[in-house]
Amino acid sequence: MLSRVANSIYWMCRYIERAENVARFIDVNLNLLLDMPAEESKQWSPLIMTTGDQALYEKKEQAYTQEDVIWFLTFDRGYSNSILSCVSAARENARSIREIISSEMWEHLNNFYLELIKEEAIKMAIQEPNRFFKIVKMRSHLFTGLLDSTMSHGEAWNFARIGMMIERTDKTSRILDVKYFMLLPEANLVNTPIDNIQWISVLKSASAFEMYRKEFHRITPTNVANFLIFNKLFPRSIYHCLSKAQDCLHRITGSTNGASTNPAEKRLGRLMADLEYTDIEEVIEAGLHEFLDDLQTKLNQLGGEIGTTFFNIRPLKSSTLSEQ
Repeated sequence: MLSRVANSIYWMCRYIERAENVARFIDVNLNLLLDMPAEESKQWSPLIMTTGDQALYEKKEQAYTQEDVIWFLTFDRGYSNSILSCVSAARENARSIREIISSEMWEHLNNFYLELIKEEAIKMAIQEPNRFFKIVKMRSHLFTGLLDSTMSHGEAWNFARIGMMIERTDKTSRILDVKYFMLLPEANLVNTPIDNIQWISVLKSASAFEMYRKEFHRITPTNVANFLIFNKLFPRSIYHCLSKAQDCLHRITGSTNGASTNPAEKRLGRLMADLEYTDIEEVIEAGLHEFLDDLQTKLNQLGGEIGTTFFNIRPLKSSTLSEQ
């Protein structure tokens, strides 16, 4: 496979996953407003923190209001990680590899983009935001379903899955980090109903609330962190996503589990070994924020190694996943 093709399908799926995650964050926050009426800026600023683009948002001199944050995260073409920018970038990548992906995938992605640029979409996002972001999530889920059901599960599909799983890992780590480190700065609110509501919102942001309750009866920070980091069966946990990415990487290279034939496999293997032989008690003792911050750094490095190994792209030292 040409490195250009592999790069395009990898980033196509990363962008769709990123758009779906942003839609979920906003939708959960809208529901959280009903349970926790508070100062508006405190409710919307964590969404910008989750993206890692707080400096860019403040550079635009916008207030942390519902309308401004939704516009920035959804329709701002000057922001490379807005939903519209991500879907547009995914569409352009898909356009360049139409002979590789299925016609159903291309038609759906093209229609998704054309729906977003209509004036009706902006009106719906302002007047009926819950409905709008539910539609965005469903469009993204449908694309993932088309990927799995209409493409041969060969080399191209494996690159697509790697991109999707790495992006999902990054977003799960970010929402967990924001809640633990930034969202509840007042120590006297820990273990209060407000604290529980916020931890529930974290689980819902990862579509994990129902599956968490099947395993745990009480909402506790340790159990939530354990579930989102180490659970091997939940499809959005950090461990599960990286495990699936590793499987796809081995299928591409033809190497066996435990073997490393290139720097990307070696880095991902080391990351998986760290997760395999670490438990939540060790993470809490060392500091959850420090653990997640280190994980995000390693994910950036992994993305760079994948680009260098398979796409002949050497990343800039200052680049991050959120900037690509």
